[in-house]
Amino acid sequence: MNHAQRLIFRSGGLLISALAVILFAGCQTTKEQPKAAASTTPAATTTAASTMAAPATLPSTATAFKAIRVDAGSDTNYVDSEGNTWLADQGFADGEVITRDEDLSITNTTDAALYRTEHYDMTSFSENVPNGKYTVKLHFAETYDGISGPGDRVFSFNVGGQHEFKDFDVWVKAGGPQTAYVVTVPDVEVTDGKLTITFTPNVQSPEINGIEILPEP
Repeated sequence: MNHAQRLIFRSGGLLISALAVILFAGCQTTKEQPKAAASTTPAATTTAASTMAAPATLPSTATAFKAIRVDAGSDTNYVDSEGNTWLADQGFADGEVITRDEDLSITNTTDAALYRTEHYDMTSFSENVPNGKYTVKLHFAETYDGISGPGDRVFSFNVGGQHEFKDFDVWVKAGGPQTAYVVTVPDVEVTDGKLTITFTPNVQSPEINGIEILPEP
């Protein structure tokens, strides 16, 4: 083989080697691209899964509950002097309702209208509430002109099956007729989703003018 032929053969070999390197690099680039895409997909999936797995923080049931106020005997809602809304008469078993004259004077309160409506002769009151502890306020005023003194109306009531009030006389507790009197009962624990107040007559029939159910912290 002469010198010219060897040069041609060597040049061809170099050209073939260069083409092989280029093709190999191209193959490597082509193989690496799917790996980059694959590594991105699992990361996105993990983030979504982590977000779904993190539970929301829920408030405790009783503290999330808004106060319930019932204007006993009323056929409409009532807004008191502090801006609180009292629902129309609801939740009572048995009994009758009555509304007194709008000019009837009620002392010891800034919300006389609340005490001019009344539910009487009921056996119980109940309201569905979340389990937890509550303060219950019961509002009374003796406005019936058939009651003329202490002992004319006496009854008992039980709040939540835990707090018993026996021989309750509105006249005696309030110090006379047409005078507002509030019984505040704290630490009423509800475990079955319902708060119940029962009433038992002694002399005359039980009566009430308003009920508040307030969640405790």
